[in-house]
Amino acid sequence: MSTWWLVVVAAAAAAVLVTAEDRYHPEWLAAREAGAARMRAAESEASFWVREAQEAIERREREGAGARQAAGHAKNVVMFLGDGMSVPTLAAARTLLGQQRGQTGEEASLHFEQFPTLGLAKTYCVDAQVPDSSCTATAYLCGVKANQGTLGVTAAVPRHDCEASTDVTKRVQSIAEWALADGRDVGIVTTTRITHASPAGTFAKVANRNWENDNDVKQEGHDVNRCPDIAHQLIKMAPGNKFKVISGGGRREFLPTTQVDEEGTRGLRTDGRNLIEEWQNDKESQKVSYKYLWNRQELLKLASSPPDYMLGLFEGSHLQYHLEGDESTEPTLAELTDVAIRVLSRNERGFFLFVEGGRIDHAHHDNYAHLALDETIEMDRAVKVATDALKEDESLVVVTADHTHVMSFNGYSPRGTDVLGTVRSLDSNRMPFMVLSYTNGPGARIQQNGVRPDVTTDANFDALRWRTHTDVPLDSETHGGDDVTVFAWGVHHWMFSGLYEQTHVPHRMAWAACMGPGRHVCVSAATVPTAALLSLLLAAFITLRHQCFL
Repeated sequence: MSTWWLVVVAAAAAAVLVTAEDRYHPEWLAAREAGAARMRAAESEASFWVREAQEAIERREREGAGARQAAGHAKNVVMFLGDGMSVPTLAAARTLLGQQRGQTGEEASLHFEQFPTLGLAKTYCVDAQVPDSSCTATAYLCGVKANQGTLGVTAAVPRHDCEASTDVTKRVQSIAEWALADGRDVGIVTTTRITHASPAGTFAKVANRNWENDNDVKQEGHDVNRCPDIAHQLIKMAPGNKFKVISGGGRREFLPTTQVDEEGTRGLRTDGRNLIEEWQNDKESQKVSYKYLWNRQELLKLASSPPDYMLGLFEGSHLQYHLEGDESTEPTLAELTDVAIRVLSRNERGFFLFVEGGRIDHAHHDNYAHLALDETIEMDRAVKVATDALKEDESLVVVTADHTHVMSFNGYSPRGTDVLGTVRSLDSNRMPFMVLSYTNGPGARIQQNGVRPDVTTDANFDALRWRTHTDVPLDSETHGGDDVTVFAWGVHHWMFSGLYEQTHVPHRMAWAACMGPGRHVCVSAATVPTAALLSLLLAAFITLRHQCFL
């Protein structure tokens, strides 16, 4: 092999780092370093983003003064996060739903698409034009933009920098922590591992989203006593150990390598600890009612008499796709949401609930368009469960996405064309092409003489895991950099219209619910501090509240 070829191979290896545990989100090192070099210094401070969001709220207050006085405040806040739920995903999902009902499809609507308010949020990260699910989680849960791959810390913490993440002044609080401080209960529900980026944004402070268990931290040469893994933070540290509802997948992150779970998946922890048992022991010592669950039947029994605390881990890793899951063991997102609301509703002060339809993202990464659309429809059913269970005049429900994907809804087909099928015309080479296609990903086909192959001749063309055609070959399809939708229903839904930074979302939810250190609807305009003073108060509040983290 020539010298120049060795250089190319070495450069390619350095450019992208893919971990076995997170193949959907390869780490583009060169892109991250270039992005960090271009960031403005002020963006590394929490106060920059807090001030910007609070000033925007102040402007909105003036615009909606009448509605502000009439509506009161939101006792309960439920945030639904469709991971990777882009606008084309919504349009295709509603069309599929309509076609499943015997309609042409295009005229259908998802339940949450009928909410009274719709806004758009900008998703870029401090060091990245196109974001990942961890820096976006820090934005829509903590109100601060951060670097790709980090959770619950400011952009002053580079990815993988354990020591930087131990600085309490570089950690930020989530809206879940604001709710706990106000005496409300908190729950998190997801179809991914509960230690995955989106749900972990409610509680974790880490320099790498992939530090889900102790071995992940050790593999990078870090001390787990300095930088505890995400599973440990959830079970043993505030705020995670105060959550009343924890439901999702990821049993392996909580079990030692010497144990297998109820379905035969071996644990990944090398510290010998069983964090599930430790959670049970902690609740026993607190003399509260609790329940650990691992299958759907146990969950459904719990609905009639919910405990004070529940820990539901329904898979070794992520939950199965809805269309592939075992109904006897795999709960739906709607069922998980229903039980979570039952548990949390017993607190008279109210609650904050985070619900993620996380496998929309995974299906897109694999170019499985059908699965992505079905997971979107499943999340919509969960949203309806929530709005049916809650009173509109005392609750706020927000439905949004963390980022988009590069699936397009294209062609000039007539009404009623199968959204999972081919366009009713051919390309310039007389070859069929799909109504839904991707810019990049593993679905790329080798072209012969510059002509695309006829994808309809694939043996498994109608299979759930048939990969939709893509143009650029990649092991995993990428996210998109376009804006995400924000739908709102309930108390002060009007606050969420317009185009704004993703960091505004938690601040606006907190404003409507009268919790957290920022501006509140409950406080008269004359007594509210200026946005600049609020940012200083928030910084002090964060520092004081995180002393317990050390």
